[in-house]
Amino acid sequence: MDDLAVLVSGDPERVRGLLNGAVGPWSRVAEAVYRASQHVHEGASSAERRQLLALDAARYGDRELSERITATPVVGESASRWKVEWATGSMLDARSHRTLTGHDDEVRAVAVPEINGRPHAVTGSEDGTVLVWDLIAGRQAGPPLNGPGRKMSSLAVLEIDGRPHAVTGCYDHTASIWDLTTRRQAGPPLTDLCGGVWAVATVEIDGRPHAVTGSGHGTLLLSDLVTRRPAQRLTGFNGTVWGVATVEIDGRPHAVTSGDEGKVRVWDLIAGRKVGAPLTGHRSCVWAMATTEIEGRPHAVTGSGGGTVRVWDLIAGGQVGPTLTGHDDRVCSVAVSEFDGRPHAVTGSDDGTVRVWDLDAGLQADRLLFPSPVQALATASDGRLVVGFGAEVAVLSRI
Repeated sequence: MDDLAVLVSGDPERVRGLLNGAVGPWSRVAEAVYRASQHVHEGASSAERRQLLALDAARYGDRELSERITATPVVGESASRWKVEWATGSMLDARSHRTLTGHDDEVRAVAVPEINGRPHAVTGSEDGTVLVWDLIAGRQAGPPLNGPGRKMSSLAVLEIDGRPHAVTGCYDHTASIWDLTTRRQAGPPLTDLCGGVWAVATVEIDGRPHAVTGSGHGTLLLSDLVTRRPAQRLTGFNGTVWGVATVEIDGRPHAVTSGDEGKVRVWDLIAGRKVGAPLTGHRSCVWAMATTEIEGRPHAVTGSGGGTVRVWDLIAGGQVGPTLTGHDDRVCSVAVSEFDGRPHAVTGSDDGTVRVWDLDAGLQADRLLFPSPVQALATASDGRLVVGFGAEVAVLSRI
């Protein structure tokens, strides 16, 4: 059992037998790490099992073991392009090793601001807490921003008066604003948001910070975060608004929305009206979206309940490139980033995978396996990937 190649590439049934008969401290750690996600091992390739074991070693707090597993060669496969920097282990048996605890329920939202010049992640969970994580130190940065009780559904970050803030949306029809430097709530919450807040984005209009919230009652609300008053109330949706992102088009702030109706809509936030016809193509609910620029043009990337991912040119008003397929369940989260100088989308799904898509080539570049549904993820400015899977949080970086 000292040979990590056995754990990575051995037949799962044979490895479990070896673990049952092994003794000693190392064997107990190896057994705990291997069994943490053993329900996924049978259908995984050796390369995928290597990545999953590295994740579980990090969940048990053994970063050195995680790095050794990542570096373990797999016959016929290239070296891993991702390493796990750290991960929480709230759902693991802590008797086997030291774990970094975090949320107690599903992680629903992730955002990645800089606080005092350091990259951080902010995570919101159904356990009602909002946690802040120092991505470099690999630990929670202070206590939760709030107490349990108000289930979090969405969040976004922005700067107000030069300080990083987070806007969190809740099931209880409210959105709160948090100063991430002082770790205090900044004024009263936004209320009367027309249903549970399922999507949040932020934007600056005329030098003033605003939040854009999508509700369960088919309404998009633009709120001034200084006055705490609605600036625009946009209607015309059929069902819940699940995805909201903001983008600049022709120098004007716009919102891009998606939801139950399977359509993608673009809104001029100053004029308070829809722009062009809805973008159609998805055949089921569009759960997640992100916006980006590709060759200087604004684009949106969307993920659907059917597991498909589409890329849209927001000026031309149509889909570009092929429909990206591979997920076996709904796509819950989308982020965009640049790797190796090329635009990529990163998607998380209820199928327990994160997939990285090369948008220039229209192809899948990486597939990362997780033991639970991936309902939230975000990419930091330095390329780190923050993933919320089940109640856990993991941070990965490119090698």
